[in-house]
Amino acid sequence: MRELAAQIRERHGGPDAEVVVGDLATPDGPDRVVRELRDRGLTVDLLINNAGAGSAGPFLDRPLEPQLRSVGLNVSGLLALTHAIGGELVARGSGGIINVSSTAAFQPLPYQASYAATKAFVLSFTEALAEELRGTGVHVMAAHPGAIATGFFDGTTATIDPRAADTPDAVAARTLDDYARRRAASYPGRSVNRAMTWAARVLPRAVVARLAGGFNRRLRLHEVVDVA
Repeated sequence: MRELAAQIRERHGGPDAEVVVGDLATPDGPDRVVRELRDRGLTVDLLINNAGAGSAGPFLDRPLEPQLRSVGLNVSGLLALTHAIGGELVARGSGGIINVSSTAAFQPLPYQASYAATKAFVLSFTEALAEELRGTGVHVMAAHPGAIATGFFDGTTATIDPRAADTPDAVAARTLDDYARRRAASYPGRSVNRAMTWAARVLPRAVVARLAGGFNRRLRLHEVVDVA
């Protein structure tokens, strides 16, 4: 992270880039981050809740602890940071919050069951919070990327087809552009991402779950195991 901060300073002519280390999946992790920000006198203008993790494979066959940790990170950590920093934004009457959800938020996702459930929470929470903060000067937006070429499945036999994945840079740029346009939601990446979310809204839920499960079986996610 410190190397990345140095690259940002060099690439963009010396803007401040602070590194604050914290484990948002732990109960006290978000509080530690907020305390560190205050101790350094740093003011947050835009909170981007991007940290996330997920488990792939049959729910009952996969270890429970990583899935509970994913819930802590994707849900509890996001809630805690939003609550602490969101209050400061409202008090100033400006700024914004971007909660990174996923196209997985719109349908049950067999073989990624707990991950999709956390993203459904993020979707519902963000839409509700956006309405609560309407008129305060604080813009709240959810971002729903599809597959991204990252190390999301590292440590398992699951893989991401790079031909079907967007780059992190492209997703970040589109998300920030949509935020600047004050959009309620962002669907960064290829256009099929948004089309998939609409299909999930119009088809019966049982049908959507069957289709999503079939898709993930073709990706062999029902056979995922950990690797050293």
